[in-house]
Amino acid sequence: MVLAELIGAAIVVSSILYIYFKFAIFNFWSDKGVFYLEPVVPIGNIFNLLIGRKQIGIFLHEIYSKHKSHRVIGLYSIHKPNLIIADLNLIQMVLTKEFSTFHDRGVFCNEQIDPLMGNLFALSGKKWRNLRVKLTPTFTSGKIKQMFTVLKESSDELTKYLEVKAQMKDSIDIKDIFARYTTDVIMTTAFGVKSNCIEEPNNEYRSMGKKIFDINSIWIALFMFAPQILEFFSISLTPREVSSFYMNMFRENVEYRDKHNVVRHDFMNLLIQLMKKGYVESDGDKNGIDEPSTVSKLTMTEATAQSYVFFAAGFETSSTTATFALYELAQHHDIQDKVREEIDESLTKHGELTYDAINEMTYLHKVINETLRKYPPLPLLNRICTKDVYLPIVNVHLPKGTAITIPVYGLHHDPLIYPDPEKFDPERFNTDAVKKRHPYAYMPFGEGPRICIGARFGYVQTKVGLVNLLSKYKFDLDPRTHVPIVFKESSGVLAAKGGVHLIIKPR
Repeated sequence: MVLAELIGAAIVVSSILYIYFKFAIFNFWSDKGVFYLEPVVPIGNIFNLLIGRKQIGIFLHEIYSKHKSHRVIGLYSIHKPNLIIADLNLIQMVLTKEFSTFHDRGVFCNEQIDPLMGNLFALSGKKWRNLRVKLTPTFTSGKIKQMFTVLKESSDELTKYLEVKAQMKDSIDIKDIFARYTTDVIMTTAFGVKSNCIEEPNNEYRSMGKKIFDINSIWIALFMFAPQILEFFSISLTPREVSSFYMNMFRENVEYRDKHNVVRHDFMNLLIQLMKKGYVESDGDKNGIDEPSTVSKLTMTEATAQSYVFFAAGFETSSTTATFALYELAQHHDIQDKVREEIDESLTKHGELTYDAINEMTYLHKVINETLRKYPPLPLLNRICTKDVYLPIVNVHLPKGTAITIPVYGLHHDPLIYPDPEKFDPERFNTDAVKKRHPYAYMPFGEGPRICIGARFGYVQTKVGLVNLLSKYKFDLDPRTHVPIVFKESSGVLAAKGGVHLIIKPR
């Protein structure tokens, strides 16, 4: 009798939930006359993301490619309406022209549950705006030039480490190699720590770096599309072990520098300035702020969060970009030779690898841009309406809280924008070719006021690593490497399934 009553109650509750989702939640887009994908109760359209069956960028690319003629496509992230934008003018409106309405990403950000989420990427509203103003001076060309020696030292260590492997014409997992290089660079600049990951690939610094992105596909999908669920259950996206490790390390190094009066030209020093003064000193003698007491200072936790996101974003995106660049160069020896010729000319002119030499390598820059087009590390952009808004281009009214998704990977692989999109062609980024395209057709770092603040550093870090390797070694594909690349389904960023294995040999 009791079992029958429980079964009956479960049926009633399930029926009520089904009716509620079907007729109260899942009629949002139809009521607005927006084309939408038919949702499934109760998870909407993101089942394949929750179970890790589809990589997020590929999932959105398939939707974009099939339905882009509608200009906007409605879907449901569990209970939450989400609008995919497939029109470049509308994308420009959201990211720039109407930025005041779409200034937040709408991703999970709860500093009480997850202190390291209080970073520039995830923060919203005034907190984000104030922090952006403070951090912008930390990524000027002058500041990055001051850090160049650190990048060069780590790159030299990488080149030396690979010397024996090149002599043996060995196979290397280039993603792992570059992740160790970028970890060393950013651990030094962001945390003031010599991590030695190139020589010690299994040490705690590399291990913790891996754990940052070793996240269940369910949490990734909820972080991006349904953060309220993480909030409701007080779930921290950052593993507790990782959070404790980086917070303790940052605090200990701040205390050490303070005690021993250590000053270095790195990102950590700039964060210490923000903690002590509330602003970053300019590259010149005058910063325009006479009263440090009039500006707010970063707390230890806030500064740690910025250092953490700089590390997490910087080591993964740069290593991914360098990996896919060498993957393509290993298949296209004519392009590899042309890049190497430019590198040789520049190094001969300057006598060594310098910041100015890097910036003169225009063909290398085109190669990296084409890599970022074909393989944007973060293949989507998120925004959320912070107030009711009307989109005149598609005649749609959106209420406050509606999520917006921009399918970056889809745009970058649209044959109407980039003919023969699977072809690797650096000449797409000739000045004339770029001018002919819509300015929002290429967004590997986002666009508008929330464009990635560390993009310039990412370019330099990637270039330094590639220049050092290509100046001394040649690369061929290992037969184990998939052609074309197969992406890891459960990853939030683009990552090659099974790694990218290349044969390295001396020039």
